[in-house]
Amino acid sequence: MPTQRRDFLGWLGGSSLFALGAAPLSVVSFAERGRSGHGPAIDDKFDVSWADKVQGRYRAVFDSPEISEGAALFRAMIWCDEYKAVYGTARTEMSPVLVVRHEAIHLAMNDEYWKRFKVGKEVKLKTPEGKKWAEANPIRVSPPGTPEKFARYNLETFMREGGIALACGLAFADVVGKFKEADKLDDVAARQRAIEHIIPGVILQPSGVFAVLRAQEAGCKYMMAS
Repeated sequence: MPTQRRDFLGWLGGSSLFALGAAPLSVVSFAERGRSGHGPAIDDKFDVSWADKVQGRYRAVFDSPEISEGAALFRAMIWCDEYKAVYGTARTEMSPVLVVRHEAIHLAMNDEYWKRFKVGKEVKLKTPEGKKWAEANPIRVSPPGTPEKFARYNLETFMREGGIALACGLAFADVVGKFKEADKLDDVAARQRAIEHIIPGVILQPSGVFAVLRAQEAGCKYMMAS
């Protein structure tokens, strides 16, 4: 388990946030809180505006703690396609949310990151031919030879069609650590370097737990998609 997560409980116990006598958060009216019960975000470090875009009649969050060859993305997209085939549901009525967390954090990263850090070998993922370790993110775009029926099933198309892709900030610390060690950077510079390698459109969240539960508060049904 990475150091940051391993030390989490110890940090929680000593955090001043939970200390007796800590100042209460400011109170906002019920109207300001809206359906989820939350007031406006008081910290702009993370973009949480995506939750307001979950407006489809049908809503689901696909939780991906493992890479699983991109199964979570596949299930999110096939859900939309099958509702259209069975009910004639327009894509605009569907609100799929994909959360990559834990070991699946690499799915949020671009091909350059995958190749440089030999992610395919690390996670034991080979190319579709099964002969070499994957050197590119397997879900960013559809690889050559993908059956026409599933050619759209990739992350860039998912987001272009209105899907929301979220990444765990806690797991992202492991990505930052790779750049920090490889490029001899301090924490701030390493984090910025890592952010530059996130696939455009993927939104970093405080944690995967935060992302999944916030999506459920926005009306999403939950599906474990490992």
